[in-house]
Amino acid sequence: MDCFAVPGSGLLPLDDALAVIREGVRPVAGAETVALHDALGRFLAEDVTAGVNVPPMAVSSMDGWAFRAPADGSPDEPRRLAVVGRVPAGTVFAGTVGPGEAVRIFTGAPLPDGADTVAMQEECEAGDGTVLVPPLERGSNVRAAGEDMRAGAVVLAEGRRLRAQEVGLAAAVGRSTLRVRRRLRVALFSTGDELREPGGGKPDGAIFDANRYTLAAQLLALGVELRDLGILPDQPDAVRAALAAAADEADLIVSSGGMSVGEEDHVKAAVSALGSLHLWRLALRPGKPLALGQVGQTPFLGLPGNPVSAMVTFMLVGRPLVLRLSGGESVVPRSLVVAGFSFTKKPGRREFLRARLETGPDGRPVARKFPNNSSGVLTSMAESDGLIDMAADATEIRAGDLVDFLPFTGLLG
Repeated sequence: MDCFAVPGSGLLPLDDALAVIREGVRPVAGAETVALHDALGRFLAEDVTAGVNVPPMAVSSMDGWAFRAPADGSPDEPRRLAVVGRVPAGTVFAGTVGPGEAVRIFTGAPLPDGADTVAMQEECEAGDGTVLVPPLERGSNVRAAGEDMRAGAVVLAEGRRLRAQEVGLAAAVGRSTLRVRRRLRVALFSTGDELREPGGGKPDGAIFDANRYTLAAQLLALGVELRDLGILPDQPDAVRAALAAAADEADLIVSSGGMSVGEEDHVKAAVSALGSLHLWRLALRPGKPLALGQVGQTPFLGLPGNPVSAMVTFMLVGRPLVLRLSGGESVVPRSLVVAGFSFTKKPGRREFLRARLETGPDGRPVARKFPNNSSGVLTSMAESDGLIDMAADATEIRAGDLVDFLPFTGLLG
């Protein structure tokens, strides 16, 4: 079934394009078990359930003295207690703490029997086998058993992408391995007789192939297994053979260039002959022309040829597609920042402006738009920190307005 067909021939809103991907694309099959050290960036293929309470017992949350709070409530003045022992982390106090007694305790150490409160060492006065503790409510500075995670609870759901904190959480509940989805296999190529590989010679009229390296970096940041097909010659048979071979080995095929409506292009003809191709005209700037289709049963993504358009459309459309196929979902962090510029546009297309952030006089971040809006100026991406999202029906941004900002840190990886 062709999941990329969309009705009508007008400009397609970005949100509608993302809905097509979200509703029509399913994760690829296959999973493997990996060690925790190899799990970073992978997508869970199972729910992770806590096998133990974390912490496993009541523990002290700081260095200090553990004692039993008065049965009739907290005192309104300090109390002097007899010190009857010492409990470093990793040990258990053998006795019981009675009324009027205290035990020296360290962060993470199990709370002794009879004790229910910990006074932090900076607030106590110790000497001659006693300690003066301040008035505290019962349970102060104590982490209860299972306070973080309860045994039997699902602590990580299937489909979760594993960051450092998720890897640590899995370790905290005793897991040494995790069942994850296999890495998405992506075939990437460029076409065009004008393209040359960086590092070699370049005759007049030729350009170095930057898009393939930009896209490869974006794909690798998403944890894919990349197969770089290089630059394909402008020969129909060669393009068709390369696409057919890639479809047999890859879960997704990505290319850039030759996607403008009405342009003669061997990639379009080859994809259509081997499967299906839909030219999307997105209500978007930069990056209106986009192609989505299938080579056999393998999804195909054709990005614009201009370097900024290729990079931005991959961030906005390609990244959600890759994450969906990988078993995850795309969530892009946003923030409101102050516009340090003025800008006008015609209504009808959603526009993403390149901008860098500075700290304003009041400490709030201020966005400075890159002066050149051309989709061919790759330096604009290197000199920017993210994109300002300007709605399709908006026509003006004035200096001092609050604008929607998407940081590159949330769009790359």
